[in-house]
Amino acid sequence: MKSLPLRAHAALALSKLLSQEGSLATLSSKTGELINPQERALLQEICFGTCRWYYQLNAILRQLIAKPLKEKDADLHCLLLIGIYQLHYLRVPDYAVVNETVAATQALGKQWAKGLVNAVLRNFLRDSDELLQKANASQESRYAHPLWLIKRLRVAWPDQWEAVLAANNQHPPMTLRVNGSRISRADYLQLLEQAGVAAQPGALADTSIYLESPCPVDSLPGFKEGLVSVQDEASQLIPELLSLEPGLSILDACAAPGGKTCHILESMRSPGRVVAIDNDARRLERLHQNLARLQLSAEVLVADASVVKDWWDSEPFDRILLDAPCSATGIIRRHPDIKLLRREVDLEKLKLIQAQLLNSLWACLKPGGLLLYSTCSVLPEENSDIIEAFLAHQSDAQHEGIQADWGVECARGRQLLPLPDGNDGFFFARLRKC
Repeated sequence: MKSLPLRAHAALALSKLLSQEGSLATLSSKTGELINPQERALLQEICFGTCRWYYQLNAILRQLIAKPLKEKDADLHCLLLIGIYQLHYLRVPDYAVVNETVAATQALGKQWAKGLVNAVLRNFLRDSDELLQKANASQESRYAHPLWLIKRLRVAWPDQWEAVLAANNQHPPMTLRVNGSRISRADYLQLLEQAGVAAQPGALADTSIYLESPCPVDSLPGFKEGLVSVQDEASQLIPELLSLEPGLSILDACAAPGGKTCHILESMRSPGRVVAIDNDARRLERLHQNLARLQLSAEVLVADASVVKDWWDSEPFDRILLDAPCSATGIIRRHPDIKLLRREVDLEKLKLIQAQLLNSLWACLKPGGLLLYSTCSVLPEENSDIIEAFLAHQSDAQHEGIQADWGVECARGRQLLPLPDGNDGFFFARLRKC
């Protein structure tokens, strides 16, 4: 991608995302390298925000153009969505949004569309209230989610589905994990106060801290030295749920980028053997970086965890963490492109992967050992239903309930739903080998 104006870059990145050519993280990262560093925050806000409100923005745009644009003009379609998003949701002067968005047509090689873009944006400014009211007659626009997901959430969580959708549309909080082997949470909160960073302790995990406003990690006291990491509070519950003890052998399957592996190591006064596996070598680079920064060590393997013959040495583990691949419907606020990338048909494939991993890894667990199954999904099909099906045919598996004052107790396991100023959506189930 050559150097282009910010909005042209954003339009190209989003058009590639809509054609399933990458995720928002990979596309915006590549694009961010090509623009002025001072503009990167705005680029991210435009890309993430347009994805977050895509279904609403698209419903508005359909009212403003006489007929859909051609497939070859997908970048122009995205440019118009970007313009509407900025006018409605950002504190950028209207004239600047219109001028810069119109100018981006030339950078995209579509100077013929200058008049169209100008007219669409000005018409939106004139009739925004009416346009929004008409758009929100549809559930997709009103809740800014795909209809299939709205329907599934209504069935799964009849009392909470609207709150889940609302939380998904919020900006996520920046949450830290204090390295308890190096410093207490109370002492680290003092360091933050001295650095002028407003923060408060989390309510679920005794290592969690919520920042009042996000900030670059390099500005966090002791980040480079390994005193703290960035991690959502929900997943910080994992070491406690694993019932860690000194000297245990532990497997972290699907481990990249390594936040949970590192937290397990930080939580063990006397670590035994810790093995971390992932089938994505590129993402495992992040795990190695995290281990190095935190001055921790683990055995790291590039492998498909479900094909145990390719990596397992037949020494059973005391604990297994299976943080399974899933729909990621509990972390949409952090990754709003999930709304566009995930399809309902993906669930069947994901369920097969989850069941295969669970069945394969069970053989690697010692009698008396504990397997913790977790996902960042809020859909029962990937969570309690998977556990129920596993227990139905695995005679040496016993479900252990999670006694806690957080989340929702399910038939099997416990579910955290996303909270606007709190944790992400996360599911946990504990299985003991008889």
